[in-house]
Amino acid sequence: MKVYNTLTRKKEELVPQDPKRLTMYVCGPTVYNYIHIGNARPIVVFDTMRKYLEWRGQKVKYVQNFTDVDDKIINKAREEGITAMEVAEKYIDAYYNDVKALNVTRATVHPRVSETIPEIIAFVQGLIDKGMAYEVQGDVYYRTRKFPGYGKLSGQNIDDLEAGARVMPGDIKEDPLDFALWKARKSDDEIAWESPWGMGRPGWHIECSAMSRKYLGETIDLHAGGEDLQFPHHENEIAQTEGLTGKTFSRYWMHNGFITMDKEKMSKSKGNFFLLHDILKDYDGEVVRYFLLSVQYRGPIDFSKEIMDQSAAALGRMRNCKENLRHLVSTGSGSMSDDEKAALEALGKHRESFIAAMDDDLNTADAISAVFELVRDINTDVAHGCSKEFAEKALGLLGELTGVLGLLIQEPKAEIEPEIQALIDARQEARKAKNWAEADRIRDELAARGITLKDTPQGVQVVRS
Repeated sequence: MKVYNTLTRKKEELVPQDPKRLTMYVCGPTVYNYIHIGNARPIVVFDTMRKYLEWRGQKVKYVQNFTDVDDKIINKAREEGITAMEVAEKYIDAYYNDVKALNVTRATVHPRVSETIPEIIAFVQGLIDKGMAYEVQGDVYYRTRKFPGYGKLSGQNIDDLEAGARVMPGDIKEDPLDFALWKARKSDDEIAWESPWGMGRPGWHIECSAMSRKYLGETIDLHAGGEDLQFPHHENEIAQTEGLTGKTFSRYWMHNGFITMDKEKMSKSKGNFFLLHDILKDYDGEVVRYFLLSVQYRGPIDFSKEIMDQSAAALGRMRNCKENLRHLVSTGSGSMSDDEKAALEALGKHRESFIAAMDDDLNTADAISAVFELVRDINTDVAHGCSKEFAEKALGLLGELTGVLGLLIQEPKAEIEPEIQALIDARQEARKAKNWAEADRIRDELAARGITLKDTPQGVQVVRS
């Protein structure tokens, strides 16, 4: 598999340090609110990356953090009259509920900043001991100029950064480019911990470095997140981690593109963002996941009701193929004929196309196209019926590929409501009596309720839209 490494600006073969296990760290949410659809993109993209690697036989240790110590959480706690930890717990629970609907597999470890304080303090102290950081009035800052490679991930030039830096009134830093590793407590209601520099809490950037080091070691295989994290967050992670260890922090970096609305970046500051929590009231989680994977992860993706409706319709075609095959399995019989064996072998080319797409920098858009080509050929092969064995094999192949994408996992409603079943039975009676007008009327009434009836040699199949 080749991935686009942000650090080198080129595609490279993904080779783990240890063939037995690939280590992967993905920056998670700051838990002061429900996540928005932009937050959901890296969550789904890199969950798919993990699913694909594991499907190909690669063991993965996958770490995704929760930032549960932050100014935004403290402010939310003041607004709601509860503690910062209660705010964090509330929105971590909400996060798990929301991403479960997207078929996201839980990380191997979901570390929290509040549970990593001793490691963070030791990390900061190590940087002070090496002269890479300094304390002033209870704050600790990183000496950015002491790290010669600063800017290598984002392509920033330190001289340009210096020109754009402003010295704020009362600034106590040695240099405007220095960034906070530890922040002194400023008021009694701020969450804080005892440290060698007094009561305080970690800066944002140090958290991920400490959690990654704790759970994955000093050098990891892959670090990932949204492209907005390249600078300053990931740049600062590299500086402080490599400044402490003298070793490469991450061998590969992957960053997903933005979600836009009318081609403009979605952001809370502009007010043009949508909470996943609210989107899931209108669309099921698999539709949202399909939408997020419908464009290759590095490109921007535009969000609108029209595009979401298109995603729902496209996913519906996949679901209908699956349900048709399940119907054929439950009603069919017999082993494959020679023609069916040849047809099944021909379907295998779509699996190879799927793998080629995913191996090319996780191109889920082309992988989805391969699945639709598979669906088209399956529909052709079973249009006039098929053996039970062929239906089982085709269903297995479809489920294998869609499962890697995290799609077609949720089960449709298994039971048909009595009222709907009564209409289906009445339509069958009308057909037996050759009362075609009544049969058509009932069919149209069911269609208005989102129920399509397909008459097959094996009986009537119910398809929900």
